[in-house]
Amino acid sequence: VQLQASGGGLVQAGGSLRLSCADSGRRFSSYAMGWFRQAPGKEREFVAAINRSGGSTYYADSVKERFTISRDNAKNTVYLQMNSLKPEDTAVYYCAPKLYTGSYYSRDQYTYWGQGTQVTVSS
Repeated sequence: VQLQASGGGLVQAGGSLRLSCADSGRRFSSYAMGWFRQAPGKEREFVAAINRSGGSTYYADSVKERFTISRDNAKNTVYLQMNSLKPEDTAVYYCAPKLYTGSYYSRDQYTYWGQGTQVTVSS
């Protein structure tokens, strides 16, 4: 598993960004995938997750109705569409495969963290 997140940047509050995370491995469709974020001085926190087929999605309360996770197994890529961005969404965003059978919301279910991408939302 080799992951590369991209699509971050600087955006004004209320704006949108679309993050992508490409997996260069050959078993992408075998894993559920998650997005997490980490702000300076804070713990890495769950943002969203999607099961292997893309038929089920999970969101943190703080991003529900604003963010949408999706995946394209043919392209080995998972996406995070972020709308109505707020300054508190500022963080480095990471993607990771969910390798264990526990809760989608738990960080300890994920490993092989890819390189993150910085998202900065100005007020």
